[in-house]
Amino acid sequence: MPGHTIALIGITLGAAIVNGALGYGFSSITVPLALLFLSNRVLNPALVLIEVALNAWVLWVNRAALPEVWRRVVPVVIGLAPGVILGTLIVAQVSPSWLKLATYGVLLPLILVQAAGYRRPIRSERRAGMAFGGGVGVLYAVTTISGPPLAVALNNQGFSKQEFRAALGFVRLVESGLTAIAYAAAGLFTRGSLSLLPQILPSVALGVPIGAVVIRHVRPETFRRVCMSFDAWVVSFGVSALLRELRLVESAAAFTVMAAVIVIDAWLLYRFFSVKSAGSVTYVA
Repeated sequence: MPGHTIALIGITLGAAIVNGALGYGFSSITVPLALLFLSNRVLNPALVLIEVALNAWVLWVNRAALPEVWRRVVPVVIGLAPGVILGTLIVAQVSPSWLKLATYGVLLPLILVQAAGYRRPIRSERRAGMAFGGGVGVLYAVTTISGPPLAVALNNQGFSKQEFRAALGFVRLVESGLTAIAYAAAGLFTRGSLSLLPQILPSVALGVPIGAVVIRHVRPETFRRVCMSFDAWVVSFGVSALLRELRLVESAAAFTVMAAVIVIDAWLLYRFFSVKSAGSVTYVA
């Protein structure tokens, strides 16, 4: 079995376990690592097809909470369509690396602020949601990554664990479905992309149930904190990898960004679990 195939199986297995636990994370993990040996135009279409099924599963499992959240996320869904169309035009013609770097650069401080326990819910969800949905649509169509910004937004608005997963599944099912349609119209589903599916699907089938079992034993406030910690690590890795890819930092020194974020997040995790153990303060991440 070729080395790249083994690597892709290992990467997607780990990503599927995280997705089964959190309701997102498959692309967030797979893309930064798999792009080391695959191109966006080959990888993205395969991941989009898989994520249609993954997101449908997340929504189905958490369907009981959908009546409580769908009205709140409909503005985001409405904004997705124009964003996906624009993003598909970009991915068909332009390298997405600079867009990813800019997105990660904005996300990373927001994630760390959320991880520190600070939230400021947005009152006008409808107006903000449409603009946010447009941006997420562009980002997803270009990179197949939207979990971190969506997680930050939903966490900021105080969704419970099941509401979080239902809202995430609903938005991401629509975005992945729209992107699959847009990719098909743009002729991006090639033989090279489709040949990745047999390599990835067994990892998904095995990893998602494992993650779903693990998350049943996690308390809601710990769940939110795990989401933010996961996002911080993934985004910091993405920033470091892109700094090297774009030759803004030539050596392994690019990964000092990730190292610094790990140190900061480790301290925040220590503070979170210390306060939680003391039981004197209710910590919400």
